[in-house]
Amino acid sequence: MHTTMDIKDIIKPENKVYSKTPVLLDNVMHYCPGCSHGTAHKLVAEVIEEMGIQENTIGVSPVGCSVFAYNYVDIDWQQAAHGRAPALATATKRLYPDKYVFTYQGDGDLASIGTAEIMHACNRGENIVVIFINNAIYGMTGGQMAPTTLMGMKTATSPYGRREDLHGKPLRITDLISQLEGTCYVTRQSVQNAAGARKTKRAIRKGFENSAKKKGTSFIEIVSSCNSGWKMSPVKANEWMVENMFPSYPLGDLKDI
Repeated sequence: MHTTMDIKDIIKPENKVYSKTPVLLDNVMHYCPGCSHGTAHKLVAEVIEEMGIQENTIGVSPVGCSVFAYNYVDIDWQQAAHGRAPALATATKRLYPDKYVFTYQGDGDLASIGTAEIMHACNRGENIVVIFINNAIYGMTGGQMAPTTLMGMKTATSPYGRREDLHGKPLRITDLISQLEGTCYVTRQSVQNAAGARKTKRAIRKGFENSAKKKGTSFIEIVSSCNSGWKMSPVKANEWMVENMFPSYPLGDLKDI
């Protein structure tokens, strides 16, 4: 049994292994077990704290699971209409050029109804950061097929699997965005394990640093799981993501200027 002195020794500052960033609020996250959003929120919050930019950061989140980011990350937030986050972020950054402005969007938002906004914002080279959560499905609204849904993948609106002749092929929007002259940094990462989370955190920080240097748009895709929409356990969903999502959406930098 520990004595009082033992406990005091254990909790000395030099023995501290980890402490939660104060940029992340104490609210209990509502996301499904195994969801990638919680980890992504944590990484964004840690980068903001480490860069000392909490008072100068504005997040823009639209409709879908991503909209709840305001409830967990303690910065100024704006909510955009479905797909319109890049347009709102553009206005915000131009009005407040010294602020760090980023969007936080899912694939059903960014790669579908918001395709025009994201393409034109990136083509203009707006000095914003885009964090794109791609789980290849509409998570919040019932598990419908998204533009990023894989071939053969079953969803609520493709119960027999996605077919090329009926639905077309998946939209690899990050590949398209990497070809736009306004983007300075385009990368695809993941958060399914510690190594992936570390790489994603470095990518997010690079995006914010690029914004400060006025280099253009930084676009960070995070290949994610949706075990509820995929109807799998969290462990199985992670395994399925590695086996099926990663070959279609390979991780790594697509562009780094």
